[in-house]
Parts: sequence; C-alpha cells; structure tokens
Amino acid sequence: MKEKILLIEDDKIMRISVEDALKKAKYDVSSFETGTEALRAFKDTPFDVAVTDFRLPDMNGFDIVKEITKKQDTPVIMMTAYGTIKDAVEAIKLGAFDYLTKPFALDELLLLIERALMIKGLKEENIRLKKDLNRCYGGPNITGESVEIKKVLSLIEKVSTSDATVLILGESGTGKELVATTIHYQSKRSEKPLIKVNCAALPEGLIESELFGHEKGAFTGAVRRKPGRFEAADGGTIFLDEITDLPLPTQAKILRVIQELQFDRVGGTTTLTVDVRIIAASNRALEEEVKAGRFREDLFYRLNVIPISMPPLRERREDILPLIGFFMEKYGRGLAKNIRFTQGAVDLLLAYDYPGNTRELENIVERCVTLSSSGTIGKDDMPSFIVNGGQSGKALRLSDVASDAEKNHIMKVLKTTLGNKTKAADMLGISRKTLWEKMNAYRIQSEK
Repeated sequence: MKEKILLIEDDKIMRISVEDALKKAKYDVSSFETGTEALRAFKDTPFDVAVTDFRLPDMNGFDIVKEITKKQDTPVIMMTAYGTIKDAVEAIKLGAFDYLTKPFALDELLLLIERALMIKGLKEENIRLKKDLNRCYGGPNITGESVEIKKVLSLIEKVSTSDATVLILGESGTGKELVATTIHYQSKRSEKPLIKVNCAALPEGLIESELFGHEKGAFTGAVRRKPGRFEAADGGTIFLDEITDLPLPTQAKILRVIQELQFDRVGGTTTLTVDVRIIAASNRALEEEVKAGRFREDLFYRLNVIPISMPPLRERREDILPLIGFFMEKYGRGLAKNIRFTQGAVDLLLAYDYPGNTRELENIVERCVTLSSSGTIGKDDMPSFIVNGGQSGKALRLSDVASDAEKNHIMKVLKTTLGNKTKAADMLGISRKTLWEKMNAYRIQSEK
C-alpha cells in the first residue's frame, strides 16, 4: 500500500513540482493551498507524513504542527525560506520532524520523507511489540521452576545491564526468541527498537539488502533507497535468529558491524555507523558448524561473548505443569473461557517428551482450549499422538517405565483402600510419610 503524504504549499509552481516528484516516487499525495483545507482533510484521512510551507495565507507552521501532532503521530516536515529558519527550529521544538531551506533539491525532500517514514514505522513497531509483550508475557517473562531455567533467568538479569553480545543456543521451540526479547526489555535500550530477523527466512539474493539496506538502482527493482534492519535497529537491539543460515560473505559483513559498528548499503559508497546491540541464536552447535567450514570461526568468537543455553523441555519436566497453567490462562483469557484439565489429561501432558519443546506444549494447550466445548479438558480431548504412548513414536526409557508402573500401582492400591493412606502404606510396605512423598512427586490426588 502506498504511503500517504499531505502537502501544503501556497506557491502553485512549487506545489506542482513537489507533488510530481512525490508521485513519481510512488507516494499517494494530497496537496492543498491553505492550512485550513489541509487540516480539514487531515481530520478524515490518516496521513503518514505531512510536508508544509512555514508561511501560508491563513496560518503559519506553528499552527500546522500543533494541530497535526496533537491528534496523530504524523511526522511534519517544514519547508522554509532562509529568513524563517529560526521559526522552523522553534517548530521542531513544538514537535515538527525536520525542516528544509528553500531552494532545495527534491532528492533531499525524498530522503527526509524516507527517514521520517522509517522512524515512524519503528515507533509503531516498538509500541506493538510492547503491547504483545505485556499481553503475552504479563508477570515473569519466562515461566519455570527448574534449576536450569533459574540459571537462565539469573544470566538474563546479569547481561541485561550491559551491551555485551549474547549467543543463545538451544533446540527449536525452547524459547530463544523470548530470552532475546526479555533481555532487550530489561535493558537500558528498552525504549528503542527491537528488530527481529529470522535469517533462515531471508529471501535468497536479497539477504544483504534486507540486513544492510540498498541504494536506488543498486539492482533490478531497487526503485528507491531502502534502509536495512541494522539501520532500523539503531539505538536498540537486533536479534539474529538462526544465524548459521547466513552465507559466509554475509557473515563477514556481520563481523564488521560487531567490530566497528559500521556497514555499507548495497550499491552505496557511504559508510554508515550504528549503535546497536546484537543478540544471535541458533539451534545448531556452532563449534560443529565452524569445523565443517560453514560458519566463520572469528564470528563465532565475537558472538560467543555471553552464551546462554536453553535446555529442552524434556530435561526440565518440573516446568511442564507451570507452563500448562501459564498457557491455559493466556488462551483462556483471550477466548473468555474458564477451563481446567482433568488429572488424567495432565498426566498425559506430563508424560510426553515434547520434541517441539515449549512451543509444542503451547500449541497443544491452545488447541485444547480453543476446541473445548465445556469447562473441562479430559483424556479424550488430547491429541492422538499424546494419548498413544506419549512419546511421539519413540521407545520409552527404562526409568519412565519404572516410574509409570510405580505410579499406577500406588493409584490402584489407593483406589482399593478408598483413599485411606494408612491402609495403602501398609499394603505397599512403606511408611505413610514415604507414600505421601511419592503421591506428591507423582501428583496423585486422594480424597482422604
């Protein structure tokens, strides 16, 4: 969709020249001779950028800036004669984005509009991300009670106060993106952009353009200058997910950004400088990628300043139950449903190995909550791959078989004694205290 530009200029020749240049640059332009007409249109139409002369027949730039900035977050670019530069500076203090002194080259105006649109987009993205974070991760951002996840939280707390480069490693679905998001929003850069890049999803042939931007005419289809992701992240954080999917030449350019905080746009001759924190992630062992020649060794050492390893969910099973509760509350609230899982359903969820890790557990809970027609989710509501063995086609470990057998036997004896723990302990040949500890460990409920 074309960006909408509001143009206010009383000089007819100037207005037509600017309007033609903007339309040639593929913008949707609405032009007006007076401020009154323009502000009337502004009430009914959301514009992305406003370009206005400072002196108009019916009002001045101060009036335009006040009216526009108090209603929408629309950047205002001031066009001013040399004698009114002081007034233009005052307009910036009121909220105007920038100004140009007449006469100016139309390319200067186009460049300023591109910059205004980029910054406006970053602000909107930042607001959206914060809303998403507050909505999805209210309270503690990372849920869990295991020793492993507490170590991760401790590391996050320490690294959030610095600008050190972070490398997050772990299987797919373990929460690497959530760790990066939490680090950013707990850091001093939290008010600046967080730009997330899935390196594996970048279009082949356009990877460097996406990361570093390109100049007009740099390649076929480059009809205008485009800022890249690093430029968009200036002042904030860039998260490079699945960084091992980047080709070696691009890795060399990433290394330069880390070392010098500088890069060149594709087709550009001017070196740009950025202030950006880099957080990278991979589901592969980078040491093995280095040995195989698929990843630069020097880049690995630059990224591996502070490594954070995300353990798979199967190695921190004590986190499964808290995560179930977290996701139930999240999706139940969104659907205005008050839902609970039966103990049988919970047992199935606790027994499953989760090859897709936390993301898979979240998807399962969301599916169950969404499809539930009552307030209770039982065994019959579980996906078939969980009901049929709970191991997604893999052989059960011996320890799992022993644990399941012990749990089932305890439940059978408790049923025989109608929940009487003293009688059950006698039948099992253990103390009542040991029985209570095992019931607590296996999350077995009893009426007595």
